[in-house]
Amino acid sequence: MNKAIEIKNLVKRYDDNFQLGELNLDIPSGEIIGLIGENGAGKTTLIKSILDILRINKGEIKIFGKNIKSYETLIKEDIGVVLDNTFFPEVLNAKDIDSVMKSIYKSWDSKLYYTYLKEFNIPVTSIIKKLSKGMRKKLEIATALAHHPKLLILDEPTSGLDPVVRNEVLDIFLKFIADDEHTILFSTHITSDLEHIADEIVFIDKGKVLINKTRDEILDNYGILKCNLDEFAKIDKSDYMAYKKNKYNYEILVSDRNKVSKKYKNMVVDKITLEDLMVLMIKGDKIC
Repeated sequence: MNKAIEIKNLVKRYDDNFQLGELNLDIPSGEIIGLIGENGAGKTTLIKSILDILRINKGEIKIFGKNIKSYETLIKEDIGVVLDNTFFPEVLNAKDIDSVMKSIYKSWDSKLYYTYLKEFNIPVTSIIKKLSKGMRKKLEIATALAHHPKLLILDEPTSGLDPVVRNEVLDIFLKFIADDEHTILFSTHITSDLEHIADEIVFIDKGKVLINKTRDEILDNYGILKCNLDEFAKIDKSDYMAYKKNKYNYEILVSDRNKVSKKYKNMVVDKITLEDLMVLMIKGDKIC
């Protein structure tokens, strides 16, 4: 298996006592990897560490087999980036960005860039300051794709987009990944997007990786068992990972829905969403 990103023993500490890691993670080539977790979990810290924006305290990060500390122009040419906050000066317009990017990327494709601008209905001469949040995000996506990267690193790329445009953008990402050499690392709070397109899910909480599995493995196998107080007392603790007590019932996170359904035949075990998984893992009571 070829690896787009390799992370070994990564640690990044902050003065407020938050720590990312120690973390080991491989991002395989040719896949879309969804990165989920609540605000402050460490997702953006991980992305900025991969991009060498932050100086890590320990560990090693490789992109396409090369250590980021020896970043070469060639590596940067192969990476497209969309961060949560726009990285363009607000006095520029889309036409200005084309001129700037020509001088930065040897592989910059103006024709492709203007194709995306037209597809996204982005005005060429309006300065960024006058664009809506959604328009700014679409401009960033067009810019990230227009120099033919092999790796896309995306932090909330669909934030601020209406459902129709979000679906259009997701389709573009799927077309991008159709080439086995292309890879996407996709961090988002809109977990339903990842349910549609992600191959694997990495769930981070408090700087640690809690779950790293394929999307299908999570959605097909995990579930939520719903029961009342009397039924809850009869459930073996080894059969669930976390639970949440509601006003009238319990919601219990299980990792093997079929097994639990057979064992507790009179109880309902629903399929799970990635949002359900996050809520129960973060807010639910854990098994000691």
